[in-house]
Amino acid sequence: MAPSLRPRATVPGSRVLAYGAARGDLSVPNDDLVGPIDSSDEWIRQRTGIVTRTRASAEVGVKDLAEQAGREAIEKSGIDIEQLDAIIVSTISFPYATPSLATLLAGKLGRPDLIAYDISAACAGFCYGIGQADALIRSGSARHVLVIGAEKLSDFVSPTDRSISFLLGDGAGAAVVGASDEPLIGPTVWGSGSENWDTIRMTGSLIDYRDGKTPWPTLEQDGRTVFRWAVWHTAQKIREALEQSGLTTEDIDVFVPHQANMRIIDELVKQLKLPDSVVVGRDIAETGNTSAASIPLATHRLLEEGSARSGDVLVQFGFGAGLAYAGQVVILP
Repeated sequence: MAPSLRPRATVPGSRVLAYGAARGDLSVPNDDLVGPIDSSDEWIRQRTGIVTRTRASAEVGVKDLAEQAGREAIEKSGIDIEQLDAIIVSTISFPYATPSLATLLAGKLGRPDLIAYDISAACAGFCYGIGQADALIRSGSARHVLVIGAEKLSDFVSPTDRSISFLLGDGAGAAVVGASDEPLIGPTVWGSGSENWDTIRMTGSLIDYRDGKTPWPTLEQDGRTVFRWAVWHTAQKIREALEQSGLTTEDIDVFVPHQANMRIIDELVKQLKLPDSVVVGRDIAETGNTSAASIPLATHRLLEEGSARSGDVLVQFGFGAGLAYAGQVVILP
């Protein structure tokens, strides 16, 4: 008779305990960027809603931003660092393919024994991380998980690129997710539109750069394709996330999509026909597009300002390169 494996004890749900945030130490207004792209402050504001963006000094790395945000989330969560079981980091700008930023942070936090790994889902990455943290906790593999979205995108922009360079900022956002007696994080809706795989891309590979075939790779995008895809496809998937959680748009208190572009955010609000009472994250105006960090940064700001409150129903949804997407309903801590 074949041996049977002992099942692991599971828990009914998970919840976000606290958020943390770190923004680049430099404020970079539109006027500082318009020369090389032959543009203007007015044009950038009209097209993107961005007034300024935060970027990090040369001596500040993505690892520093991630650590700062993570420490704040842990401190506010009320748990001891010894109670942490896992770190998941979403980033596309850590300058090492391996080892991971998550394992580096585990050591910096004094917990080198943690489950630790990075994920690469670009602007959808934080929601991917929340979905994975929820799964780890529900399966009994972890009790507390630190999820971080961290980017220093200024290391990968060309000042002369008109497609994306003026959008991007630097920062990190974090959340501690813990076990709950009831589900306070809804099912994750995720996937990709890989027929548009190269719509947001690097200008070349590191192999081509090594061989002298291309300059240092930087980010670029087909903005029109991204806009159309984000508005129509994302709205459909947000409705799906609500349906899977047993909710409708009338139940939403807070809406935080990826901070890609203010026009996309405004169009999503229209497509979803959100009530005027819904608080909408618009952190992009002052922080810029920070990819995997944008959703937790925007949520953190709303909580700190008091626009969002404990117990509010948040719908968060990320979308970006790949075109990867993910989102879920979260009850705010």
